[in-house]
Amino acid sequence: MPRLTAFAEDLWTVEGPTVSFFGAPYPTRAAVIRLPDGLFVWSPVAPDPELRAEIDALGPVRWLVEPNKIHHLFLGPSLEAWPEATAWAPPGLAARKPELPFAGTLGDTPEPAWADAIDQVVIGGSAAMDEVLFFHRKSSTVLVGDLVQRHDPAFYGPFWRAMMRVDALLGPNGSTPREWRASYLRRGPARAALDRALAWQPERLVIAHGACADRDAARILADSLAWIRRPWPL
Repeated sequence: MPRLTAFAEDLWTVEGPTVSFFGAPYPTRAAVIRLPDGLFVWSPVAPDPELRAEIDALGPVRWLVEPNKIHHLFLGPSLEAWPEATAWAPPGLAARKPELPFAGTLGDTPEPAWADAIDQVVIGGSAAMDEVLFFHRKSSTVLVGDLVQRHDPAFYGPFWRAMMRVDALLGPNGSTPREWRASYLRRGPARAALDRALAWQPERLVIAHGACADRDAARILADSLAWIRRPWPL
């Protein structure tokens, strides 16, 4: 059974394993973008032989990128699977995982290797963790890691479904974990970054945890991150 799913032109998603996050079962998802010089793999999942073969059929993997510093579980195995690729760290990850050979730390300016095809911005201002959003221009797709979560209520049992509901992470109106919101003590940088992301006018949304969207991405992003425009700690 194929692991890669075509999402848009030159962009595929792949469902990864369910992992435990503080006891909660979390589904995972990666994205693969084909660029003229190779493949850009976002939030890589476990590279089992079947998945490796499918990805290799698309072209050589050149870049492995993560959205935030807690997304690293499968980065080491992915570097072993594609030793010619370079890994790029979001803010904080290089210090958290010094054993990984990062080529650099991501910021608001895309690396020259993908700048013609992919834009990026850091949603900064958090005392705990910032996140890098990416935008694939050709498919008008924004890639979001943990900042927006839209979990399927049917995926969880009663306890975790209730916990996810309290944290505002269920269904099409899912958002950012409330404790992470509270860590954004300085919301000015986050508001400016969100404005820049909305200026991309994305049509599609790929997220790591929960339902993606093939239309209306700008509205979803604005609604899901509306808390950034409110006073702390809401």
